[in-house]
Amino acid sequence: MSFAEPDQPVSTSTTAATFSTDAIARIQRKTIRTLTAGQVLSGFGLGSTLSIGALLAQELSGTAAWSGAAATFSTLGAATWAIPLARLAGAKGRRRALAAGAGLAITGALLVVTAAATRTFPLLLVALFLMGAGSATGLQARFAAVDLPSGKHQGRNLSLVVWATTVGAVIGPNLFGPGEAVGRSLGLPHLTGPFVFTIIAQTLASTVFWFGLRPDPLLIAQKLDAERNFARPKASISAAISTLREKPVAAFSVITIAFSHMVMVSVMSMTPVHLTHHGAGLVIVGFTISLHIAGMYAFSPIWGWLADRFGRVRVILTGQAIYVAALATAGWGSQSISAVQVGLFLLGLGWSASTVGASSLLSATLPTNEKTNVQGLSDSLMNLSGALGGATAGAILSAVAFSGLNAAAFIPVSVTLIAAAVTHLRRSGN
Repeated sequence: MSFAEPDQPVSTSTTAATFSTDAIARIQRKTIRTLTAGQVLSGFGLGSTLSIGALLAQELSGTAAWSGAAATFSTLGAATWAIPLARLAGAKGRRRALAAGAGLAITGALLVVTAAATRTFPLLLVALFLMGAGSATGLQARFAAVDLPSGKHQGRNLSLVVWATTVGAVIGPNLFGPGEAVGRSLGLPHLTGPFVFTIIAQTLASTVFWFGLRPDPLLIAQKLDAERNFARPKASISAAISTLREKPVAAFSVITIAFSHMVMVSVMSMTPVHLTHHGAGLVIVGFTISLHIAGMYAFSPIWGWLADRFGRVRVILTGQAIYVAALATAGWGSQSISAVQVGLFLLGLGWSASTVGASSLLSATLPTNEKTNVQGLSDSLMNLSGALGGATAGAILSAVAFSGLNAAAFIPVSVTLIAAAVTHLRRSGN
């Protein structure tokens, strides 16, 4: 299937006199190094937010039906913070936006500990909502990797920043046990120890973004646009929607990102609850989530290379095919811990292919002066879809068990495939 994918709209051969091609290349390399370091650190908080958050939600609410609230409020927070952080980036640069997002996540982690200590379930939801800003920051970082002209290596640069999350994200869930030991030594409530590591990691990530993104890649890209007399559109949701109406491939990219995230969040967030109901301890839960997160991030450079080499749409469709295999494996093998672990790994792999392919396609489709506005909307819709998936996942798990939850997740996969076919037909008819 061919969508006549566009090349990067900003050419490296046409730069303003202020910045030579070599200077742009040097700044881009520094930007990638900084984003990589920041993502390694911020990745330590990923597993704790949804996995331990789901267990805390169940404990403080007294019912498994509310366990999905952890994913709901975390992703709802990411959706809410995505647009203001994107607008902050557009106005003040990526440096301030990424550092601010990490700061909000730190505040949220502190409130998680407070909520557990006071046994206050509503406060836990507020804390997870604030921690969602950390997810919004990580998502914005992948787009920051392609603010500057990168020629034919756009997919590679974006995927490297996604891949950088692997180290912290894979190690993070395996710190559940040590985190609990640290928590006990500090007198913290049950299940909150791992959030100590989250606070430390996010503080370091904020510092890296603040001092490392100088000069700011987005501000430079905006300066290049201004010197070429490219007008910046009004930063608003309506303007972003108008852009997507004019660009069906960009709209397809946004749909793919949103529904792929819904599939991942709904199944992953309920896996710890399902496993603990079958007698698995925190070590097994942590290892399972580590496998899943390894699938999400470790292979992203491969998907980036494949997207640059063979086409972004092919990578997206490959990701959806992997989703089908993941849901079938975890659903039919729901009574086997090994089968669930394989399914969760494939779930992460499908998310990686779909997200890298669609994010690269979105950035390549949009001109620089419209990117931040549409990217903010895309990240918001992505996390709103995840919030919806998390909100319904707990109820579905209670009603039809883990196998039924995996079966229900085939619905958003089908929507994505239908959107691909419709977009192909629309472009073929033009």
